[in-house]
Amino acid sequence: MTNLLNAPLVSETRRNHALEHACIHLLSARFPGRALAGHSNPTGFFLIGDLPTEAIRAVAAEALARLQNGESELAIHPGCGTNYLVSGGLAAIFALLGMSGIRSNRDRWQRLPLLILLSALAFLISQPLGPILQKQVTTDADPNGMTIVDIYPVARNIHRIVTSA
Repeated sequence: MTNLLNAPLVSETRRNHALEHACIHLLSARFPGRALAGHSNPTGFFLIGDLPTEAIRAVAAEALARLQNGESELAIHPGCGTNYLVSGGLAAIFALLGMSGIRSNRDRWQRLPLLILLSALAFLISQPLGPILQKQVTTDADPNGMTIVDIYPVARNIHRIVTSA
């Protein structure tokens, strides 16, 4: 797994994902209550939200500096899709296990309490697992020479942040 995570396109995406999360943390503190989202790729990321471009420029520079100074906790975000994927994936797997061996519709309904219990268990297990996967797999908090090349609006409430390794 380590070699795949360090592959060029994957590595850049993971670092951009960390910077995206750091930006969202800082923007959320400056603009409380605003709905924010992001999407990372190897050449940067998109920020979605009703925000002024100048605020994003300032926050992106601060977020990068803070990651460079070792504030790796900024790379982990509770609203990350990794957390949702882990929760949904585990719930689906547990539900499939709970339904194994069922042959009739009547048996399916009788298993409903078990499925609810298994789904709740999957949710509890996923709570610490999502951030762990963010830290180990989907983000890399070490910017490793990353620079911000450009920040510009691409559509209403969507900004593009272009980075370079």
